[in-house]
Amino acid sequence: MLKLLKSGFFTTVQDKGRFGFRDIGVPVAGVMDNLALEKANGLLENNVDAAVLEITMTGPTIVFNEPTYIVLSGAKMSATLNSEPILNYKVYKIKSGDKLSYGKLEKGIRCYLAVKDGFKTKKVLNSRSFSNAITKVNYLKDSSEVIYEPCTVFKPKISELKVNSYFDEVRLEVAKGPEYDMLQDKQLENIFGKDFTVSKENNRMAYQLNEKIQGHDTSMLTSATLPGTIQFTPAGKLIILMKDGQTTGGYPRILQLNDKAISILAQKRAGDKISFKLL
Repeated sequence: MLKLLKSGFFTTVQDKGRFGFRDIGVPVAGVMDNLALEKANGLLENNVDAAVLEITMTGPTIVFNEPTYIVLSGAKMSATLNSEPILNYKVYKIKSGDKLSYGKLEKGIRCYLAVKDGFKTKKVLNSRSFSNAITKVNYLKDSSEVIYEPCTVFKPKISELKVNSYFDEVRLEVAKGPEYDMLQDKQLENIFGKDFTVSKENNRMAYQLNEKIQGHDTSMLTSATLPGTIQFTPAGKLIILMKDGQTTGGYPRILQLNDKAISILAQKRAGDKISFKLL
């Protein structure tokens, strides 16, 4: 297992998510940046759904109590292993007693730590992902311990990847949502003709945008939503649901982000710009 001497700002265990329970109101949860998860697990030749640590804004200080192999992915957080700088998307061998630390946040906002064969926290509804009201633990605290299986011998087919950075991408690809046709020409012009700014109200549940467009008076029954659903409030605000977002909503669902767009947005912070491109 490993021990978090310091937990960082918001560190959780996540896998791809909790599927098959939205009909009883259970959010998908899972990693916010699926692109980063897949590459980290791929380098370690893990199952695609192997659990990782999702580290937000400020990284933890970690001591490994058993040997393993690790990969960092996602945001760049000036990580060091035993005080020596290490890179994202590269396999590192870990010995018992090794110490992983994080420094200044350079790019993005969410970093991932993957270990060989994944973290082995308890599964709840077929997933190890932490989620409010579903799992007993919602985030890791100082002195938390996380279980993994020791590994002393591993010869990766690929030990390092060069990944094209998507931190500076601003355009998010979207498909038409169920209520897309309610939009008027002026609203469409505003949605697709200008940039929006990520507001301070952004987290694993949803990202709100600062700018408004012309509002509406459309009423509708509460209907199903998904991670990446863009809701349109009567006041003209756009709310983008994320991995811990509610499973239903009463606002028109005008657009739907694809998986890559969710990953791009998941690495944005308050004040960053985004725009939309219709597929």
